[in-house]
Amino acid sequence: MTSVAAKGLDELLRIRRQSRRLYWAVGLFSFFANMLMLTGPLYMMQVYDRVLGSRSEATLVALSLLVVFLYGMMGLLDYARGRIMARAGARFQAALDRRVFDAMIRRSAVAQDPSAQTGLSDLESVQRLISSPVLMAAFDLPWTPIFLAGIALFHPWLGLLALCGGAVLVSIALLNQLFSRSPQQEATVASHHANMMSDEIRNEAEIIQAMGMRGAAFGRWQTARETALEKSVSATDVGGSFTTLTKTLRLFLQSAMLGLGAYLVLQGEVSPGAMIAGSILLGRALAPVELALGQWAMVQRATRGWHSLADLLTKAPPETQRTALPKPAARLEVKALTVVPPGGTTPLLRNASFKLEPGQALGVIGPSGSGKSTLARALTAVWRPAVGSVRLDGAALDQYDPDVLGQHIGYLPQRVQLFEGTLAQNIARLASAPDAAKVVEAAKKAAAHEMIVNLPDGYDTRVTAVGGKLSGGQMQRIALARALYDDPVIVILDEPNSNLDNEGSVALNRAIKQLKADGKGVLIMAHRPAAIQECDLLLVVDKGVCTAFGPKDKVLREMVANHQNIQKTASMGGVQ
Repeated sequence: MTSVAAKGLDELLRIRRQSRRLYWAVGLFSFFANMLMLTGPLYMMQVYDRVLGSRSEATLVALSLLVVFLYGMMGLLDYARGRIMARAGARFQAALDRRVFDAMIRRSAVAQDPSAQTGLSDLESVQRLISSPVLMAAFDLPWTPIFLAGIALFHPWLGLLALCGGAVLVSIALLNQLFSRSPQQEATVASHHANMMSDEIRNEAEIIQAMGMRGAAFGRWQTARETALEKSVSATDVGGSFTTLTKTLRLFLQSAMLGLGAYLVLQGEVSPGAMIAGSILLGRALAPVELALGQWAMVQRATRGWHSLADLLTKAPPETQRTALPKPAARLEVKALTVVPPGGTTPLLRNASFKLEPGQALGVIGPSGSGKSTLARALTAVWRPAVGSVRLDGAALDQYDPDVLGQHIGYLPQRVQLFEGTLAQNIARLASAPDAAKVVEAAKKAAAHEMIVNLPDGYDTRVTAVGGKLSGGQMQRIALARALYDDPVIVILDEPNSNLDNEGSVALNRAIKQLKADGKGVLIMAHRPAAIQECDLLLVVDKGVCTAFGPKDKVLREMVANHQNIQKTASMGGVQ
């Protein structure tokens, strides 16, 4: 574990320590369960050395009844510790579910971080390991030397054979870890890549079907899938080889123990009961090692998940508790704002400054890639300023809890994305029990109410992540209603009319006019002039630099005058 992920590791260890009492209980039960594992060898010794010699049926019945009771207790203890470990794993996952989910969202929003993409599956892999028999084998493993020492009590040669066999099995386990780590990691990465490509193709099925791309898409996916299968088979071959070798060696050792024990019986150095007991005890001693090797892929997956979680939690530390602020006025102030994309070094927006008062609408115009969407991400606190500040009613954006800030700032992104659920749930920002009055109010502000009620199921119409049967314009109206839900004070619209027809554009301008009348602030990032019709102010962005800001009419006049001067200069140059 690198020092970079040390904080995340400390957090994971702290959560795991919350179940310390459960682990102590499992350890206690494991002590008695392993003690009871001596039942079989001792029973064999008594049968061979006492019952067969004395031919006493009463002794056999008494021993057998005792063995039934002891095996019953051992089974009960195994059952209890399995249930305890299942609950320890569930407690670990439940304690981290919200934390990992938040960290995953925060990291995914600002960077394509691999640890963020697999955060929840990493947590699940660790939970499965905690709940699996493999971890219980770790509680049994310390008893392996004790069982081997017990074999040595029968005869030193038997102990030496057991010790050498155990050493070989441990060596095989270490070699398995060494040789299977890389193939397993490559298989996981390849499988994840193939699954990501499959999800991408499924989400874009409509365009793939419409443009005759099925063959090409299948070819790309098949290549990724074949690579994943090849890596998986290679990893399975490596792990399976060691597992088979371990099983074969264990069976051989038990037979060797019987053979050596038989020789010692012939020499009169041990009893027949000790010969059988030694073989059984060896099987018990080596069982945890064989179990761990058989489930080594799970151990490796959980180990990678543990390190990945530590890295994710370090990069996205817990958010500090913020003092609740009153609902702000629609007063937005940006000072010398410079934004660098996460993981980048070159600013996409430099030294931007402007003010927006309640009841005003600001249009942000500029060519593609000029920095308009970057500004939108900074104003919604998705990207943090490298330099400068963004203040809402005098308070910096990071003084607001992210969920609270989302209630104050409505956002319509350039690329509209809906979520699995009903239209009402989408408008209500995935609330499980949407406030019907607020949902309808937001839909009416977005001029989407009539469109929604004309659908067969109205607000209860279910949609998918790509919108289902909704058109691009309908999806954009739903997303606009989502941005207006719960009466935000600032509304940021990034290319809001890119999919709207003329009727939709008119409805959008009507909604912007109403927001201004209600004392809200509106920012519109746009290419099309129709989108800035209701704007009072205009901000011109070009190559990440704000080249003009002021009243809309004044800025437009200056732009036209500059354009005419440039044309005049060019024409004069042409005459010369």
